[in-house]
Amino acid sequence: MSGWESYYKTEGEEEEEEEEESPDAGGEYKYSGRDSLIFLVDASRAMFESQYENELTPFDMSIQCIESVYTSKIISSDRDLLGVVFYGTKKDKNSVNFKNIYVLQELDNPGAKRVLELDRFKGQPGQNHFQDLIGHGSDYSLSEVLWVCANLFSDVQVKMSHKRIMLFTNDDDPHGGDSAKASRARTKASDLRDTGIFLDLMHLKKRGGFDISLFYRDIISVPEDADLGVHFEESSKLEDLLRKVRAKETRKRVLSRLKFKLDKDTALTVGIYNLVQKANKPPPVRLYRETNEPVKTKTRTFSVNTGSLLLPSDTKRSQIYGNRKIVLEKEETEQLKRFDEPGLVLIGFKPLALLKKHHYLRPSLFVYPEESLVSGSSTLFSALLIKSLEKEVIAVCRYTPRKSTPPYFVALVPQEEELDDQKIQVTPPGFQLVFLPYADDKRNVPVTEKVMANPEQIDKMKAIVQKLRFKYRSDSFENPVLQQHFRNLEALALDWMEPEQAVDLTLPKVEAMNTRLGSLVEEFKDLVYPPDYNPEGKATKRKQDGEGSGNKRPKVELSEEELKAHAAKGTLGKLTVPMLKEACRVCGLKGGLKKQELLDTLTQHFLKD
Repeated sequence: MSGWESYYKTEGEEEEEEEEESPDAGGEYKYSGRDSLIFLVDASRAMFESQYENELTPFDMSIQCIESVYTSKIISSDRDLLGVVFYGTKKDKNSVNFKNIYVLQELDNPGAKRVLELDRFKGQPGQNHFQDLIGHGSDYSLSEVLWVCANLFSDVQVKMSHKRIMLFTNDDDPHGGDSAKASRARTKASDLRDTGIFLDLMHLKKRGGFDISLFYRDIISVPEDADLGVHFEESSKLEDLLRKVRAKETRKRVLSRLKFKLDKDTALTVGIYNLVQKANKPPPVRLYRETNEPVKTKTRTFSVNTGSLLLPSDTKRSQIYGNRKIVLEKEETEQLKRFDEPGLVLIGFKPLALLKKHHYLRPSLFVYPEESLVSGSSTLFSALLIKSLEKEVIAVCRYTPRKSTPPYFVALVPQEEELDDQKIQVTPPGFQLVFLPYADDKRNVPVTEKVMANPEQIDKMKAIVQKLRFKYRSDSFENPVLQQHFRNLEALALDWMEPEQAVDLTLPKVEAMNTRLGSLVEEFKDLVYPPDYNPEGKATKRKQDGEGSGNKRPKVELSEEELKAHAAKGTLGKLTVPMLKEACRVCGLKGGLKKQELLDTLTQHFLKD
């Protein structure tokens, strides 16, 4: 949920703890490692069988979905770690030599070579390639599969913040005839949860339906902030599977964890999330030309007088006030920036109807309870949310994101949870943190003279607007410049002959609009504009009398006596550059291009005479 820009801040050692900050969200997030994700794919024969003709097989859907995550990770967070493991295979390839388990890709950064390797498993040619390279097996133990995944996580040397396994299968009871294997798998899944490794199930459609209660209900991990009773439905289409993977793959990165003070003695902990972030092109990375390795920039401060290196303690800040330089210590400058302790402070409640659309300043943030600092925060938060929804009120608060940030007045707008047909959460429950404007943020719009439309014109425009209405969704219109930029990078990385052209969805569909409107536009023109009005016509430039399109302005010639008189009086400067050039040509002089050079040449010539 955090901003995209934070992904590109990679200065400092990778293994060390870093702090990332989103410039627009006004929050703080301590990032203590990289996100790691293993795609665990069932490679049994049932995954390669489609229920209908011309339908993607469950295995093909899984590979395309994994490839989509790889390409998006390359763009958004290429420092994350991804891996792919097949189980139920004929051949085996893993560090502990377990049978029927094939590690295709160990945990590493996503790259072009890995995407190309996955691409070879797509479609019918990909199935043939899988048969030749790996093949199908019949016997496997899910506990051994999870063991191999745990070893892949333990082999990583860098610090990891999230460790997750995403399991793709259409077998709802893999160990139906062997209770011992099923028991070992449940025990191993419980051990993984204890070590911070979470398992998500991406179950695919099978004949007779997928019954999660047979085996996987005790295997999968449920996050603390998820509803225990809500499970995704099985996926039969690639779009459904992609939505499920996106919902699970996108981690919830909190911008800041703050105390929400309801009064002097009552407080709870909340997390602030950034739901909307402006997408920008990633900044270019400077590389050393001989080794192609990234170059790190270091700044040093030196004394102007001695040239010696200055330490941070050797420098001070100053501010000129009343023609006097006021020197401030570092502690004093930091103290000047501090307004209040970070947190949310409740001021009161107001009716929801008082919050108007024109109060909008910037994208809102999202507030969700956190149990990390104050136990019972979720219960109190839920009670506040339910009552705010019932009474249709907003909570007016003072919001201080950080110590060095001035406070904002905000409105907490209650938001109810919504699920779609696939049981995927569309809208989470919580509060939208809306920034309220100060008096300086409101501007007085100058009132211009109004030209009132008559009722007939208004009715005609209403008909036009009604015809052109459609359901607007912001995510339906992508930035065409960014899309083309990333497709160009993708083509370079994957050695494609030419990049795929991005479709500019922001352009109006003129033909469809004309079909919808019919004769309404012409009727509106007749009602509003004069008869000879032509919006597509170009205004013709009015020509001066006697001036043709191909004729140039006639040159003004001066006699040599007139030029001498101007030189004697010192009025040559009143002549234009073309006149001075013509005078130089008549006198056989070579003048420059600038007016002053022409004047000097003519003056010297006539003074000699």
